[in-house]
Amino acid sequence: MAENNNNAGAVLVRLDETARNEAQSVLFHAYREDPTFQYLFDHRKPGYNQRVRATIRELIDLYLELNQEAVGVMIDDTLVAVAFLGEPELRMNLADQFGWRVRMVLTAGFSSTRRYLEYHQKIRELLPQRQAHQLPLMGVNPKYQHKGYGRMILQAVERLCEDNPRGHGLVLDTGNSRYLPFYQSEGFRSLGKIRLGDFEDHVLFRDVIPAERQAREPAKQSF
Repeated sequence: MAENNNNAGAVLVRLDETARNEAQSVLFHAYREDPTFQYLFDHRKPGYNQRVRATIRELIDLYLELNQEAVGVMIDDTLVAVAFLGEPELRMNLADQFGWRVRMVLTAGFSSTRRYLEYHQKIRELLPQRQAHQLPLMGVNPKYQHKGYGRMILQAVERLCEDNPRGHGLVLDTGNSRYLPFYQSEGFRSLGKIRLGDFEDHVLFRDVIPAERQAREPAKQSF
């Protein structure tokens, strides 16, 4: 994938392992101030930044190992936004990923790993019965926020979902309520909420009709 768009100078690209370090940097800066991450990895205790970095690194490595889709927005030679997409069939239970759990405990700590696993399980319990893509990681470098790159990367993800005939929607979550109007403008609705301390994490879903099915539906209407 490499296409120009309405954001001058910005190009959409598919990411591979060569972009790992840049993707980690973008996501660290995007999630460090995220209320969900601050709760799960206890920002009040020393070592919070290290725990966030470790978690993002291990999640990126896991999704790359599983050959999941990853896309980014480049401006000149700088990666400014990234998203990692889980296939509908994955419906991954992180508790079953033994190697990942061991690495998380060693780098992020036992308590943070347990909290994250419990949180991830609650998200899984809210997933729709029909298979849907999941968007576990998406972020824009704070220096490039409010310039349309968040919408650009999300719409690229939606197009990837349309290309997969086995998917029937897209699931994501956010602990930052100020992002809700943005997601609602993209057609997302609530699947439920997860209580985390004194706030709630919102699990959101939007229907995504595979392009293959879109092509068939007009033909049906013509009869």
